[in-house]
Amino acid sequence: MIWGKEESLPRAELDELQLAKLKETVKRVYEKVPAYRTKMDERNIKPEKIQSLKDIKELPFTNKKDLRDNYPFGLFAVPKSELVRIHASSGTTGKPTVAGYTRNDLKAWTELVTRIAVLGGASREDTAQICFGYGMFTGALGLHYGLENLGAGVCPTSSGNTQKQIMYMKDFGTTLLVATPSYALHIAEVAKSMGINPSADLKVKTGLFGGEGMTEPMREEMYKLWGSDMKVTQNYGMSELMGPGVSGECLELCGMHINEDHFIPEIINPETGQVLPPGSKGELVITCITKEALPLIRYRTGDITCLMYEPCKCGRTTVRMENLSGRCDDMLIIRGVNVFPTQIEEVLLKTPEIGPHYEIIIDRKNHLDTMEIKVELVDDTLLDSYAKLEELNKRIRGSLKVVLGLDADIKLVAPRSLKRFEGKARRVTDSRNL
Repeated sequence: MIWGKEESLPRAELDELQLAKLKETVKRVYEKVPAYRTKMDERNIKPEKIQSLKDIKELPFTNKKDLRDNYPFGLFAVPKSELVRIHASSGTTGKPTVAGYTRNDLKAWTELVTRIAVLGGASREDTAQICFGYGMFTGALGLHYGLENLGAGVCPTSSGNTQKQIMYMKDFGTTLLVATPSYALHIAEVAKSMGINPSADLKVKTGLFGGEGMTEPMREEMYKLWGSDMKVTQNYGMSELMGPGVSGECLELCGMHINEDHFIPEIINPETGQVLPPGSKGELVITCITKEALPLIRYRTGDITCLMYEPCKCGRTTVRMENLSGRCDDMLIIRGVNVFPTQIEEVLLKTPEIGPHYEIIIDRKNHLDTMEIKVELVDDTLLDSYAKLEELNKRIRGSLKVVLGLDADIKLVAPRSLKRFEGKARRVTDSRNL
């Protein structure tokens, strides 16, 4: 099922639609957002200079600093009186980034999330349990209204109180789970500890996961715990761009379809800002071409991916973004080597003796960088065998060295001894900067 006709437009027609919306958006921000007008004037760019989609590269980038410098409403293109919803980030690394919505923005957002839900296998027959935290975070309310728009029944259980979550799943006959991938794995673990087999005793057959990246080994772990016939997809969004609804995987599992009638994607070299050709891996840049309240131009997401323009077997013609390789700001430089946590995760989750939970600790001793990785064993009886622990430790270190090009200390710990996260998992502690 394809929810919106715009998802399967011919490329030429989609390009024409994008250009018309881009021209209108650039004109509007130039006239109504002083910060954009200043940036464009500094580059001697007037709205009429945008005559083709290729001209987008002439426009200035927007980044998170711009949002913070113009906190709270300085980048908005409408007066505050037209806002019907305001969301914001947690602001843990500075001032929060604020996202606002007009009534039309909320309608568009709801439709886009419905598309993403349908992409992932949701239907009006589903009973959906939303285990995202409700509040200023966009994930919960975004999926809530999108699934209701589809006609599914929604249980807004929020995050936390995992045993009660499982009770609701069992009693309500939940068929669709909305959560971060790490929390979905945690729910399954807790269910097993309660004597409940997630794949046999619960009815969850569809997982719409977001809020953090999901590697292929983590998807395989999901199948092990929830059942091999579960539909496991991930979706992508940012509060600044809209929230969830920017892109999502279809059941072909070959990348996340971007809603191109609302967002224009580019891939750039994160160091030079140069636009890279299709198929190149780099930083994802998104231009919002339908948002009324906060129409961001060339927003640097910090996420590393590539774009695939070939039509998908599902029938949609929209460009797909590859599952994220990491973030520019998540990249660790350890002894001169660039390391992404996702590289470590993929190695760990291919090791059958250890579970999906891990912690990376970076430090500096005697002026040298060190990396320790704590990983949980699946079977605690291994702790009784020094020889088996040593063999497993050596195997993991060897696999990581092949992938990363550097050595790491591995600490094998007992099952369920590492911290669990109800929201986005925080896997890395870098003590060098503390």
